[in-house]
Amino acid sequence: MNQKNFPARLLFLAILFLLAQLFPQQEVVLKITEGVPVISLALPKFIVNAAGGRAAAAAETIYQVLADDLRYSRIFQLLPTSYYNYIRPLDPKNIIFKDWESIQARVLVVGEVTGGDENITLEAKLYDVRSSKFIVGKKYQGNEPAWRQMAHRFADEILRAFGEKPYFTTKIVFVSDRDGNDELYLMDYDGANQTRLTFNKLRDYMPAISSDGQKIAFTSYRQLTAGLYLMDLEKKKITPISQRGTNFAPSFSPDGKRLAFCSTMDGNSEIYVASLASETIPPLKRLTFNEAIDTAPCFSPTGRELAFVSDRGGTPQIYIMDAEGSNVRRVSFGGSYHDGPSWSPDGERIVYVSRLDNIFDLYVLNLRTNQIYKLTESNARNESPSWSPDGRHIVFSSNLSGSIQLYSIDYDGANLKRLTSQGNNKLPCWAN
Repeated sequence: MNQKNFPARLLFLAILFLLAQLFPQQEVVLKITEGVPVISLALPKFIVNAAGGRAAAAAETIYQVLADDLRYSRIFQLLPTSYYNYIRPLDPKNIIFKDWESIQARVLVVGEVTGGDENITLEAKLYDVRSSKFIVGKKYQGNEPAWRQMAHRFADEILRAFGEKPYFTTKIVFVSDRDGNDELYLMDYDGANQTRLTFNKLRDYMPAISSDGQKIAFTSYRQLTAGLYLMDLEKKKITPISQRGTNFAPSFSPDGKRLAFCSTMDGNSEIYVASLASETIPPLKRLTFNEAIDTAPCFSPTGRELAFVSDRGGTPQIYIMDAEGSNVRRVSFGGSYHDGPSWSPDGERIVYVSRLDNIFDLYVLNLRTNQIYKLTESNARNESPSWSPDGRHIVFSSNLSGSIQLYSIDYDGANLKRLTSQGNNKLPCWAN
């Protein structure tokens, strides 16, 4: 080593050490595409055992919805239908598995539809091709409004058979002004069956949905102040949670027994939690005590922690605290604005919104590695992310098309899909 350069090297190392202390976690932005193992799946057209009636139309609808579900999962790769021309026609009573193995199918789905003009019956079965064994089968019956649900339910059964968390029957709650006022709506995971839930002359806003899909917490101005309310979809009942101050940004605990939210009831924006054990107005507990603004709480999958946003360090950043309000630590560093954290179902990642040069994009923070990657990249305003129950997809709002609409995107930035088109749609929350 050159002795003359030794003091300069020491000075350089000292500067590096000082910078490391001043900036303990730098914003590392990575654009990644992770490979996902896929299972080759054969899905031949369903067999229709009915003369006339609606069975043929039902078979086509259910088949298409099931195919879309399985493609969306990123677990299954559907074989091209042209492959089926090289093997003998399917006989459900005598399946020749070697034929299906010859076209590289690992699993086979067989569907039969029977019925008349009103109700139809779907019998669907899943087989392992290599072992020639039956895996799972279900029988469903219903009229036309139930056709899509039949497909979603059997797609969920297929996920369960492979140890995956089912989500094709889950719902997304959101806000839309399509009827002239901000109201709450509910839709299937794929954007179908969009249904209005509230009918109020004043705004209903910022909804959250419980993991079982039965309860929705939301902000409403129906009493001329921004109160927090709980809607029970099964009982068709609305209960006030907090009507003092401005109340917003609710988040259900995974078991649905607690509700975290923000409120100015004590003068400043703080985070509170309500116990939902009682059907009357629940007791509230304040979790943060800070002169800064604390907002946007989100329960972890275990229910033992909360991610939230605070500007206590000068700019809005992402923090995590224990569910009782202790052990607060900052997890985002760099950037001047972060908002809307949503915790992934595996507990390892948080997706959030970050603003750079007035562009709002989604980023994902890996809590194990502290790496951050950019999920969206456009000149649009992308906001309000919410994870799917399996952690492979995210729903969010964006003005990518001009108006504000809802989209879903895979966890690695692939497969952007538009879900809404009427009016402006925002603030989605996926039940998980």
